[in-house]
Amino acid sequence: MREFLEDAIRHQDAGQGRHQKDLIRELPKRFYKSVDVAETDGVFAVLLDGRVTKTPTGKPVGVGHPDLAARMREEWDAQGDRIDPDMMPHVKLINSAVEAGEESRPALLDEVVKYAGNDLLLYRADSPRELVEKQEQIWDDVLVRIARHFSVSFQPTVGIMHKAQSVDMLKKLRDAIEPLHHVPATAMVSVTGLTGSGLLAVGLRERLVDADTAWTAAHVDEDYQISLWGEDYEAAARRRQRRLEFDAAVNVINLLG
Repeated sequence: MREFLEDAIRHQDAGQGRHQKDLIRELPKRFYKSVDVAETDGVFAVLLDGRVTKTPTGKPVGVGHPDLAARMREEWDAQGDRIDPDMMPHVKLINSAVEAGEESRPALLDEVVKYAGNDLLLYRADSPRELVEKQEQIWDDVLVRIARHFSVSFQPTVGIMHKAQSVDMLKKLRDAIEPLHHVPATAMVSVTGLTGSGLLAVGLRERLVDADTAWTAAHVDEDYQISLWGEDYEAAARRRQRRLEFDAAVNVINLLG
């Protein structure tokens, strides 16, 4: 049995190696040598060989914070012979925001609040006991912080049947994020999608939770399953990629929100 498992692992690693090589062949070649940042009237842009970076459709990319531009510059500079967009989470997020434009802002904010009204943190398991206790411990702590901050209340429920939340609560959340520019609004939606929780996105924006707390809260169920059955290699790789994207979105919220 041991020899069988070792042989299976060798075949798995070989397959992954071939897959990675295939991906490398498909990635675009690096076409630039120098990477810099330039500022014009408070807008910071990454320059590749002296030219401002652009989105896939040709829109010039600029951001309103030097630290964010520096992170984007680092991602461009860290690319090897090939450009791997998955290793450029800040660049990908900002490109997406620039592509969508300011007109996307209302719909982005509505999406966050829509999630909050049917939020991950509000739908609880009825068993097993260990999972129920973990959800109560971690999720209730986040809900209490948000409830106190906005003077609202939540109605958690057991199971998956929809339970309507207070219209007043949702309005207060919407009012709180209304001032957001479309770039941090894009980051809020990214966090919401990656965590399944608009409340965690709002909590991050209001500095009620930090990134690690929010990430842990988003993965209570998944971590419980891992504790029982172990972690799948591909699932772990996907989770690491999501964490890169999550951290980039949190950085954008912190810097621009």
